[in-house]
Amino acid sequence: MGQKGFWDWEKRQEKLIEQKEFLVLLDQMIPWEEFRQEIDIIHQKPRKSQAGRKPTDVILMFKMMILQRLYNLSDAELEYQVNDRISFMRFLRLGLEDRVPDSSTLWLFREQLIKAEIVNILFEKFDTILNKHGYKAKEGQIVDASFVPVPRQHNTREENEDIKQGKLPEDWQEKPQKASQKDSDARWTKKNGQSYFGYKNHVSIDVKYGFIRRYAVSNAAVHDSQRLMQLLDIENESDEVWGDSAYRSEQEEKVLALMGFNSQIHERSYRNRPLSKEQKIMNRERSRVRAKVEHNFGSWVNEMGGKAIEVIGEVRAAAVIGLRNLAYNMKRFVYWQKQITI
Repeated sequence: MGQKGFWDWEKRQEKLIEQKEFLVLLDQMIPWEEFRQEIDIIHQKPRKSQAGRKPTDVILMFKMMILQRLYNLSDAELEYQVNDRISFMRFLRLGLEDRVPDSSTLWLFREQLIKAEIVNILFEKFDTILNKHGYKAKEGQIVDASFVPVPRQHNTREENEDIKQGKLPEDWQEKPQKASQKDSDARWTKKNGQSYFGYKNHVSIDVKYGFIRRYAVSNAAVHDSQRLMQLLDIENESDEVWGDSAYRSEQEEKVLALMGFNSQIHERSYRNRPLSKEQKIMNRERSRVRAKVEHNFGSWVNEMGGKAIEVIGEVRAAAVIGLRNLAYNMKRFVYWQKQITI
């Protein structure tokens, strides 16, 4: 094999641009600098000394967080892939001579985002950007939830009982290192006969464009309806709300009406009170709209490396899920922007 030189690198870069590879478009279309002010808060603490290596640029680190969630990579996997893949390097605007942040730096940056509580702020920032580009929430909203699995815990029955009661098992108190590796926030639940352990990503998407406009994170045992009020987007230009029957109850229907929403939530059957023919027809009609939310969850599975995440605790899970919701919206934004240029 011949020796590769500078111009070989340039030609491969140009080929990626010509093919309009997704990451090239993502880099070009997202106004990354608009996030700087929000992220810079993590570096507001004055440095004790100007000696030593300067902090890595926050926009570079933010883009790595988005890249990580787009492909559902661990910190170590992301470090390796950035070093290995030209498309990742170009997206991050790194040259062959540039240093790639290592897995420890990635972990620390994410912890700083969590501590500063700015993941949701970044999510809302991008919603503002969407509105500026003309993607205002229209035609109503669809609410739904999806399980987000985390590594299963191998606890004793006694430990699980303590956790359910909100207590830290005695053995964990004596072994802090063991406790740090245990997720006492995640919960088991069952749906359609299948067991799940982890959390839930509750979302509200707009019907017109399919962007996630609101989200909430809970453990897997929380019923979908308990997060409904957190999801409602009052800025949507339509007052219609779609959802499956898990969100329907007499009380919630009254609250929705008082808030000015027009419920399109599926009717549900009860013991000794099955759905009428008219109710079944209405549910089928509503399903045509409600099914659009499946694109979001399907994208997680088919395009973004699956739903499972490897974090411990609800605070970290909420941050990772929030970043993934943001990454999905950015991906969706590229899709709509491409329709304009075609």
